[in-house]
Amino acid sequence: MMGVFCQPSECPMSTVTLHRVVRASPERIYRAFLDADALVKWLPPAGFTGTVEHLDAQVGGTFRMAFTNFANGQRHAFGGTYLELQPSALLRYNDVFDDPALPGTMLTTVQLHALPCGTDVHIVQDGIPEQIPLYACYLGWQDSLTLLAHLVEAQTEH
Repeated sequence: MMGVFCQPSECPMSTVTLHRVVRASPERIYRAFLDADALVKWLPPAGFTGTVEHLDAQVGGTFRMAFTNFANGQRHAFGGTYLELQPSALLRYNDVFDDPALPGTMLTTVQLHALPCGTDVHIVQDGIPEQIPLYACYLGWQDSLTLLAHLVEAQTEH
């Protein structure tokens, strides 16, 4: 992974906050964040495919993924470390893009709270490089959360 080309205090970064109620248990949603096969189904936003090259789902474990733009083939690889994992309740991880034009380390916190109708999913992503427009992050996460809901809300008996 590439390093930061400016001091953290000098790198302009942004934050997005997302909230969604999903009709599935916290356990199922938590598992979708840590299962490689599930991640490639829901995390890449509309117009992208995804690959998981490595995933060690434990505190201190690392992951490596890439999203590929289906229209133009441009690939965005990134990786990170799981900082905190509380089953069915909390995930905190960092990620760094391979692209030196996207400097810094992002920190993502996912909180899951059980509700009578499903789960309250609250996501905060800090340290987004200024080169990524915030509206693009929101749109991407909205796409991803819709796909997550489709995956975890499915009630299959087979």
